[in-house]
Amino acid sequence: MKDPAALRQIHEHRFGVTPEIFVAPGRVNLIGEHTDYAEGFVMPVAIDFATLAAISPRNDGKIVIYAENFHQERSFPANPLPTKASGHWSDYPLGVMAILAGEGYTIPPLSLSLWGDVPLGSGLSSSAAVEVATATAVTSLIGAAIPGPKLARLCQRAENEFVGANCGIMDQFISVNGAADNALLLDCRDLSYRLAPIPANMALVIANTMVKHSVAGDGYTTRRAEVEEACRILATHRPEIKFLRDATVADLEAWGHEIPPNALKRARHVITENQRTLEAADALLRHDLPALGKLMHEAHVSYSKDFEGSCVEADTMVDLAQDLPGLIGARLTGGGFGGCTVNVVEIDEATAFAAALKERYRQTTGIDPEIHICHASAGAHRVA
Repeated sequence: MKDPAALRQIHEHRFGVTPEIFVAPGRVNLIGEHTDYAEGFVMPVAIDFATLAAISPRNDGKIVIYAENFHQERSFPANPLPTKASGHWSDYPLGVMAILAGEGYTIPPLSLSLWGDVPLGSGLSSSAAVEVATATAVTSLIGAAIPGPKLARLCQRAENEFVGANCGIMDQFISVNGAADNALLLDCRDLSYRLAPIPANMALVIANTMVKHSVAGDGYTTRRAEVEEACRILATHRPEIKFLRDATVADLEAWGHEIPPNALKRARHVITENQRTLEAADALLRHDLPALGKLMHEAHVSYSKDFEGSCVEADTMVDLAQDLPGLIGARLTGGGFGGCTVNVVEIDEATAFAAALKERYRQTTGIDPEIHICHASAGAHRVA
């Protein structure tokens, strides 16, 4: 995480006033990909990559947003706020404010400085960290106490309705509600959740393939449409199937011949991934790491072959990890089509594992990857 004191100084130098500082983490998803918009189960972990937000009031009728990562500043009227995205990075924080305004909250003139280290396009949820950091800062400024699950939903709406990226609820939810030293099993239907403790002898090694991922891309949009198509067809036989969360493998066996081949494969991934995610949470609760590793491997194969959401580089990264000492499980994480793999590794082997995987990947692909050893962190909060 970037240094909060440094961001405070940056904000003071630019705007001449001492701000309040807030932090919202990125996330890595241990298991449960593309199940969230099917109202299924996911199991993310908040990590120590994060976005910091510094906020202070203004008296000139403007909302001014500065991004230290881009060394850019944008200015907007506070009343009325813009209602359409412009394709700029400022759409994410501005979208949050627009959604809050639409819910009846008055957004006053303010200065907002953002600075993060969640790698862009890595599948570690940089956009959600920006949204949640903004929402946490703005609601604090206006004195609005919004429960965590509702705040996550508002941030999701900012990305869906303002930015135009059709993401599910997972990224924003874990950024708001994450807990240190725990994964979070989330039921995306009713937003109920339970924590699953991560054993002290387990490290999370995140390996960036350096292939950019984007949830606004055609691959994500096409896969989601195929999932929804399969659901519609199954529902003609079982009307109680509202989302693939409600379907079973037996349903696919009975009526899969009516589903287009690609949509059938996507549905098989989602339905089996839901079950794997529940089993993985149980494995963590009973400290059964071999079972967790097996489920992660099965999840990656399903993601790559049935969902076809991987890429050559991600499959290579997972393959190269398999015989390294200390590995418990490895898989592609995030929205797919690039991004990062998550490797669960015995903590005593984590440093050597990361170095060996980096060198293997570089030699095999010619790409120099970014590899980080991460820890489960707390959700969004004010920095004292």
